[in-house]
Amino acid sequence: MNLVMDVGNTKIAIGVYEEEELISHWTIETNVGKTTDEYMALFHQLLQLKELDAHEMQGILISSVVPQLDQRITQVCQTYFKLTPMFVGPGIKTGLNILYDNPKEVGADRIANAVAGIAYYGAPLIIIDFGTATTFCYITQNNQYAGGAIAPGMSLSMEALSQHAAKLPGIDTFKAPNVIAKNTVHAMQSGFLYGMAGQVEGMVSRIKDEMGPDLKVVATGELAALVRKETAAITMVDEWLTLKGLQLIYKKNRNT
Repeated sequence: MNLVMDVGNTKIAIGVYEEEELISHWTIETNVGKTTDEYMALFHQLLQLKELDAHEMQGILISSVVPQLDQRITQVCQTYFKLTPMFVGPGIKTGLNILYDNPKEVGADRIANAVAGIAYYGAPLIIIDFGTATTFCYITQNNQYAGGAIAPGMSLSMEALSQHAAKLPGIDTFKAPNVIAKNTVHAMQSGFLYGMAGQVEGMVSRIKDEMGPDLKVVATGELAALVRKETAAITMVDEWLTLKGLQLIYKKNRNT
């Protein structure tokens, strides 16, 4: 068995693989205030719930966009799993040709998404990740990461709106009953859900105008399935695309 982990700004996705099979997975809140001991206790509880033995793990690969947590997570891996984790970054083989002006600027999660997108769906394609930020990535027919766009994520946008508009409440769901709403909560839900669907349609259309019309569109992230129901611009949803990419990268590097 091996463990892969995607440390994002608001969520941490964790997966345990047995060869090619994702046998267990969890999503927990990212909390830079948690101590190493608190994260260690949390990992212990998660593995116990699935009756998994930490000492059976043979390797760990992590993608992280939260540098403040990297050392703590490393300490957890070394103390609890008795393993030093690999991080997606310089020195890690991905097989991905990155055409960004500065390849180091591309987030590790976006690299993992691209690796999985190519392997499971083929290029050319567009990958949309609904996370703290909503990212749009374009992969060429030659399997090259050509670039993309970054927009505020739905949860982040909703939080900002409720914080800076005194009369607007915070809401924890985006499902809107109608486009034309009859109360404030439904109006906010409509604006965010159908507004995001419109953003997806607009961005996909513009990318296709620049790069060509024959592009698959794969979406991932916790809100991907919700948005997919409201737009035909998304070809398919893969909830665990990032973990799949991390597992592919892990296999390329497990003997190094």
